[in-house]
Amino acid sequence: MEEPILRFLLELVPSLLIGFWAGRRHQTLSTRLAAPLVRFGVPISVMGLLLKGGLSGDMLQAAGLAVLAMSLVLVGAARLPGLAELVSPTLRLGSCTGNTAYFGVPLALAFLPGEALPIVIGYDLGATLMAWSLGPLLLGGQVDSSQRLRGLLSNLAASPATRGLIGALLVLMTPWSASVGDALWWPSRCVIVLALMVVGMRLGSIHRQGIAPVARPLQLLRPLLAKLLLYPLFLLLLASLLQFKPLMVQAVALQGAAPTAISLLLIAESVGADQERAAGLVFWSTLLALITAPAWGLLLRSQF
Repeated sequence: MEEPILRFLLELVPSLLIGFWAGRRHQTLSTRLAAPLVRFGVPISVMGLLLKGGLSGDMLQAAGLAVLAMSLVLVGAARLPGLAELVSPTLRLGSCTGNTAYFGVPLALAFLPGEALPIVIGYDLGATLMAWSLGPLLLGGQVDSSQRLRGLLSNLAASPATRGLIGALLVLMTPWSASVGDALWWPSRCVIVLALMVVGMRLGSIHRQGIAPVARPLQLLRPLLAKLLLYPLFLLLLASLLQFKPLMVQAVALQGAAPTAISLLLIAESVGADQERAAGLVFWSTLLALITAPAWGLLLRSQF
């Protein structure tokens, strides 16, 4: 049982710590690195993971499940007893938008067999498209239907996940797809490591700034419980009710255990809304997930 935990922590913790140290000393470093990483690195990483895992029915099912689960949370979470705090669009989005690419992929590789990779990629693709297409609209408070549709299409087209998917589809049409997939596998993993460092840099700069919710995590207790405990449980129940195969249930529930994605903070900054709570949720969920995510991995591994 200790081996997958050690493998998972050894892949994440050094990158996060190096980034955290750098971010406390150079507050703008993450911003300078994030732009080229999102523009070039993330599409390459998505391409590599897609070509390695293959475009399969499992991947499409997982992407659909991500969209369904996030839609249900965004529409209904605030109506549940005890979760009235999630009436805030920022906290609602943060409770179901996870760092599935850079936290969830190493988590799945540590606790699940290699056959889970297409499922993990599919879930991440669906969740990323959902977050970047609907997130700016939710947090920005646009009400005009024509503006909402234009914004949705614009954000969907600009998403790095969309560019990576298009690139993978184009490569799959060539006779060299297997070779390209092999060639991009390690660059894809390197992008994950670099992205984790950028996440650590952002956490370090947030900590140095002394943002209020970071200093007082109890203010975010319910959203943190919703993200790290209730959302993985919700995915576990939803996938089981839909009678997906056990590996699919394990993989999507484990992706739900990933901490709030830094994309929540980037979206909040881009629309100028609720940045403090977004930063606090990203900060504390990432730290706590180093404990809760491996616990979910062990639980899911033992139950299926």
